[in-house]
Amino acid sequence: MADTPRPPRIAYCSPVNPAASGIADYSEELLPYLGQYAEITLFVEDGLKPSNPQLGQHLEVLPLRRLPSELRRRAYDGIVYHMGNSPAHAGIWRAAQRMPGVVVLHEWVLHHFMLWYAANVQHDVQIYVRAMRERYGEAGDHMAQLMIRSRFTDAAFGFPCAEPVIAAARGLIAHSQYVVERAAALRPELPSAVVPMGVPLPPVIPQEQARALVGLPTTAVVLASFGHINAWKRIEPALRALRSLRDAGHDARYILVGSVSPNYDLAGLIGRMGLSDAVTITGYVPRAQFEAYVAAADLCINLRHPTAGETSASLLRLLGAGRPTLVSAVGSFAELPAGVVAQVDVEAAESDLLLAYCHLLLERRDLAEALGVRARAFVAREHTLEAAALGYARFLARLYGWPVLRRLHAHPLWNLETATPPEPHPPTATPAMASSLVRAAGQALGDMGLDARYEGLLRSVAERISEIESGDPTRSSDDH
Repeated sequence: MADTPRPPRIAYCSPVNPAASGIADYSEELLPYLGQYAEITLFVEDGLKPSNPQLGQHLEVLPLRRLPSELRRRAYDGIVYHMGNSPAHAGIWRAAQRMPGVVVLHEWVLHHFMLWYAANVQHDVQIYVRAMRERYGEAGDHMAQLMIRSRFTDAAFGFPCAEPVIAAARGLIAHSQYVVERAAALRPELPSAVVPMGVPLPPVIPQEQARALVGLPTTAVVLASFGHINAWKRIEPALRALRSLRDAGHDARYILVGSVSPNYDLAGLIGRMGLSDAVTITGYVPRAQFEAYVAAADLCINLRHPTAGETSASLLRLLGAGRPTLVSAVGSFAELPAGVVAQVDVEAAESDLLLAYCHLLLERRDLAEALGVRARAFVAREHTLEAAALGYARFLARLYGWPVLRRLHAHPLWNLETATPPEPHPPTATPAMASSLVRAAGQALGDMGLDARYEGLLRSVAERISEIESGDPTRSSDDH
């Protein structure tokens, strides 16, 4: 009788809680599903003690300093490194350069991390300056001089600093074509795969119940944004929309759920716009409270420009909760299917288009509800943890030559708190419905004082509404 082949073994290097990185949550949700296909040793930053007891109960957990000796001690059938733009990935990047493996690149722009790494790990900021000059020429040198003097600008996003990560990788996993295509331009021969970002489907919480939980009045119009807040989250246009809604007589509130960058004077901006009484900044909140704020919102605003090319887990959680959500039409967000989000063009008309969407979706609750139902169905169909784990396993099996890909366990290694199955898809819109919505949008824009001089904006709104209403809820994200 032939010997049964041993199961594949993966060295999985990632931040986990309490590390200050959203990738910590991501990995803790993915690992029980990926563990169905391989034995996993989790390598964490030296000195980090995972706060999730499930990790130590179901996986071998070792410090990253043990990775070299582990690779010598026993055979591993894959190394996975999670890279993001934060200091939580310092040890991972150090290991990835010495022992190449599959890099999971969560965002294309690693500029701020590479500057921090040179200054705080290599203790020589001139290493960063020289790399910027060699990689990007005179423009890179100029940007580096600005950055080391803490003069952060939007232009820094044009210098991604992802090149050394791509050069050191044996394979690449990303969550968008945006990242994969840019990596392919640097290394066309690098094996790569687009794998869906899996998220648990959040529970459906009735809005009235959610507002009682977080202390919001049932009659208010509530806008909300989620995740770390900085200058690139387009808060100022959202505040202008809030002020316009209040000037129009709405009891409108804006809730900002997440930490605030110390380099961003958010409180000052809110005060200068006279909105201190209408805006709440919660800071970091636990998951249950996060979900309550999501359910309490009438509209979620998830804008960001310039983009680092990231796929946002917080956005997928909003969509999974069935909330109508506005996103910037850039980067990986532009890959979202029609009818799942309302996409806001990043141009001079951004504020006007944002306000037009707010008016339309608040006045046409049926349209907002249909958008939310489609969003939840999309996440339930395209961004399951099962599909994400299978995508990882297939790529690793192909790259490392596993003899067979099979499930070692019928069920995830441990249970996550998951929600109920998705609701049925909403009915497809008819041309008459779309026409009525365009007329409604025209009326709303007219109420805002926009006339024929704003023909370009009117046309843009009409096109975007048509996308929302005609979006086929069965359409795969692979179509984009």
